[in-house]
Amino acid sequence: MSMENPRLKIENLSHQYTSQWAVKDVSFDIKYNGVIGLLGSNGAGKSTLMNTMCGTLYQTKGDIFINGIDIRKNPKDAKKQIGFLPQKAPLHLDLTVDEYLWHCAKLRLIENHLISDAIAEAKSKCGIMHFSKRLLKNLSGGYQQRVGIAQAIVHKPSFVVLDEPTNGLDPNQIIEVRNLIKKIAKDCSVLVSTHILSEVEAICDHIKMIENGIMVFEGTIEAFHNVIETNTILVKMKTPPSTNVLEKIKGVDAVELLNIKSGLFRFKINGEKDMLENIIKHSIKSNWRLYEINSEKASLEEIFAALSKKDFVN
Repeated sequence: MSMENPRLKIENLSHQYTSQWAVKDVSFDIKYNGVIGLLGSNGAGKSTLMNTMCGTLYQTKGDIFINGIDIRKNPKDAKKQIGFLPQKAPLHLDLTVDEYLWHCAKLRLIENHLISDAIAEAKSKCGIMHFSKRLLKNLSGGYQQRVGIAQAIVHKPSFVVLDEPTNGLDPNQIIEVRNLIKKIAKDCSVLVSTHILSEVEAICDHIKMIENGIMVFEGTIEAFHNVIETNTILVKMKTPPSTNVLEKIKGVDAVELLNIKSGLFRFKINGEKDMLENIIKHSIKSNWRLYEINSEKASLEEIFAALSKKDFVN
């Protein structure tokens, strides 16, 4: 693999179902290891995007390259570099873990003499070594999902796509699968499609969000948090005055006491210039012993609603 080629490169991708465009002129690339979250409302185009980049659906227009390989012109070579776990893991429940992973390794065209080691490595990464001879139908939902992830990485792809990987799991299983995804992402690029915004915050390094077939956001988690400029700040003081006194500060519209023990307040401000500096000066003058002040970030739900042009209901 040439180091000059991104793991995934999409150029002017569009796909049309009958008269409706599901994806419209999308372009982006993924170059490095890590977890990338793919967000979007139902019907936004996520599934179409994933299916085209994995080669299970040919796009109407545009080009997709996996490590520089055109997936349409050389699908076999391109797909050797891709791991895919659909929302419902494609498990053969009457097979054992080893039998199933051997079947998947053969589908991935791994040479026979390399299959045993490839399976052992995938099982080790996914924590399922002790279930090698267990029938898949006798595994819990969490361990079935681990097997699904193992089939996606058995051929050591550089680019892995996981569609709703924690859907239907209990809280403990969700944590385990999230940790597994972060572990896998040390060796490859992992694109995770999810509706769970807390999951994005927990495991993703970058976010790509699509709405109505158009890419509406690309960037880091930090950049995503800053999409909406808030008008509130969080302030901690060891000897604070009453909220009535704080509300008299120029530029402060309202003050709410959030935690009396830690002296945490939420200030609603109106954009007064040098507002933070103004609050600090008042604290020093009146000995409020201010020890922390931060702009409050909008919630992921608020940002998602804003980017998808929907009203956010608190």
